[in-house]
Amino acid sequence: MSLDDLVSHPQIWRARDTESFSEVLPTGCEELDCYLPGGGWPRNAITEIFLERYGVGELSLLMPALAELSKEERWIVWIDPPFIPYAPALTRCGVELDRVLLVHASTVKQHALWAVEQALRSKSSVAILAWLKTANDKALRRLQLAAEEHACWTVLFRPVAALQQRSPAALRLRMYRQGGQTCLDIVKCRGQRPGTVVLRAGFL
Repeated sequence: MSLDDLVSHPQIWRARDTESFSEVLPTGCEELDCYLPGGGWPRNAITEIFLERYGVGELSLLMPALAELSKEERWIVWIDPPFIPYAPALTRCGVELDRVLLVHASTVKQHALWAVEQALRSKSSVAILAWLKTANDKALRRLQLAAEEHACWTVLFRPVAALQQRSPAALRLRMYRQGGQTCLDIVKCRGQRPGTVVLRAGFL
């Protein structure tokens, strides 16, 4: 492995990555807020969540922030979710359903990326949740720049294998269950070193 490859490896922490998040959304989880710079999700940036399988609490983790954002007059866009969002559960969590927009891209992989970028550049989205099977560094960089420019919280759910790819995302998390607990490996975090957060029982 060359020096350039080593330095650009996605799991290598670099001193220049010390800039904290400029604007944050509280996660509703004290353990996670205490770890993240500024005390919450990076609002104007990409957050990547890596999963081996769906249904480990990934949506519950986001609900406090989504409920708060749904009070704004912009859309929360869901792109290619693996299951249809359950409206009564969203309502119980405080999410305003008339702010939720569901988008089903075609089976062509690139169309999901295109849909994310269009939702970002529309200036009508306050948050985007997207389930991406593939995405290269160039495409992710475009999304990151658009998220910063249009102040849109963008969460990408990706397979664990994608952790080995480069990414400009401000925050990269691997979420999994272990020994009856839900764990978050902080793989990359702007302004903080990698680490692990164990979510308290009852949060999800």
